[in-house]
Amino acid sequence: MTLLTGTSARQERKINIVQGEHYVDDDPHTVLTTILGSCIAACIWDGVAGIGGMNHFLLPGDGSRRQPGGDAMRFGVHAMELLLNALLRRGAQKSRMKAKLFGGARMIKGLTDIGEMNAHFAEGFLREEEINLVGGSLRGDQGRRIQFWPHTGRARQVLLSNETDSILRSERIRPQMPTSAGNVELF
Repeated sequence: MTLLTGTSARQERKINIVQGEHYVDDDPHTVLTTILGSCIAACIWDGVAGIGGMNHFLLPGDGSRRQPGGDAMRFGVHAMELLLNALLRRGAQKSRMKAKLFGGARMIKGLTDIGEMNAHFAEGFLREEEINLVGGSLRGDQGRRIQFWPHTGRARQVLLSNETDSILRSERIRPQMPTSAGNVELF
């Protein structure tokens, strides 16, 4: 997609957010992307400051019952706090923040509904932090491809069908890319 600015065109800069990551930006040409199943992506922005960010977490809570040495960003509390703190450091004000939540699907029937637990956690976290939840798409039984423009808070969702296996793999495995690989978008 090309954005036209006057007589020049500038390409959007796509940044893929995978499980355990967060990213904050104020560039109007940045779009954050992710693919979700039972995981959650919180898209939070301050429209006055023109800055926003996205995270992607795997499990609700803080992981206090996990074994030592685990990746804390896989857990909702850590992911949400890191995203909020990064926004505040870049000039956002909490009183102006708005949020959209995506994900939390029930990907495998008959097992614990981790998607519902994630969705419930994320909604509760925003209530406690007094951040206005203004949109998104939670729960259901389909994966989602999300695009989020952090400068404006605009978001787009594409529901995925018949891709459960690939969604589950993408949520469990972080792609390892050499640092010299350049810009790659995985979809």
